Amino acid sequence: MVNKNQVEGIARQAKGAVKEAAGKVTGSTKTELKGKAEKVGGKLQKNVGDVQEKVRKAH
Repeated sequence: MVNKNQVEGIARQAKGAVKEAAGKVTGSTKTELKGKAEKVGGKLQKNVGDVQEKVRKAH
């Protein structure tokens, strides 16, 4: 089963990837870095969701 943090984390990763690509295309380092940061935040959120799911399954 997938929980809210996993879904939101994946969505944030995708949004960050789009923002990063837009920054590269437009030459905007600021947008590119914001996209990379958002991707990292999404990965962290997904990992939190993964841990929550493992704990839930263990009980």
